[in-house]
Amino acid sequence: MKVEKILPKDIEARSFEIIEQELGDAELDAMQKPIIKRAIHTTADFDYLENLYFSDGVVEKMMKAIKNGADIVTDTNMARAGINKKLLAKFGGEVYCFMADEDIAKAAKSNGTTRAAASMDKAAKLNGDVIFAIGNAPTALMRLCELIDEGRINPAAVIGVPVGFVNVVQSKEMIMERKVPQIVARGRKGGSNVAAAICNAVLYMT
Repeated sequence: MKVEKILPKDIEARSFEIIEQELGDAELDAMQKPIIKRAIHTTADFDYLENLYFSDGVVEKMMKAIKNGADIVTDTNMARAGINKKLLAKFGGEVYCFMADEDIAKAAKSNGTTRAAASMDKAAKLNGDVIFAIGNAPTALMRLCELIDEGRINPAAVIGVPVGFVNVVQSKEMIMERKVPQIVARGRKGGSNVAAAICNAVLYMT
């Protein structure tokens, strides 16, 4: 097998060239394509060509929110680590993950919930626009749906891409029933890396 000789700085660009080639004649919305390509890039999984759901105008709405200083809340520190915080900061936004906070652990234990669910309650107290990037915990997505229904939170957008087997599909179906701007990975696939990749794709477009 022939190995490509390529400089480290050129690896990402070459990866996207390969993705573009393998996409072939697939007709993709111009605003959605960079997001789909970056999800494929981070996973090497072309299923994201079919399983990513975009609500009407969600990309434009996310870009507008970012320009207006929106914060991003994730359900894992892994996703937080992967998001381009310096770029978001240029617009006045911050990336938060409350999962490791002491008050979250106490609230979860007291209420008999997961820390992911408790972290959504804390996020509901943030001021201004918030984009939620959920890549791991379906309980975070389900609690977010409850907070939306209660009128306690009105997300600028939701990235719903938790991964796994227990309540994952159900949580995604729940958020898709809510009329909020959203990008959702239908089915079992997703992950913190996908949540971060989608955030970054939108940031790079803004």
